[in-house]
Amino acid sequence: MFIEGKPFTAVTVKLPKTNFMAVTNEAGYIMCGALDVALLNEKLASRKIIAGRAVGVRTIEDLLDAPLESVTYEAEALGIHKGMTGRDALLKMS
Repeated sequence: MFIEGKPFTAVTVKLPKTNFMAVTNEAGYIMCGALDVALLNEKLASRKIIAGRAVGVRTIEDLLDAPLESVTYEAEALGIHKGMTGRDALLKMS
């Protein structure tokens, strides 16, 4: 998929009673509520993962349009913040 001409990969995995969704590029990703931002910030801090989490989403479009509920410290360093849409966060990652 492309956002403002920039390439991203969108993944949806249909699971019992829920969906797992992520949109990524070579720099980072946004994900549904399954993402554990605290784990990335604390236990995996040395990996410097750029990521954001949106909750209550059911489709990739929802994920792109939803405000991020939390972001990693590395994402914050790029200017990505809580409340920013997933789409805007991805554009900052590219």
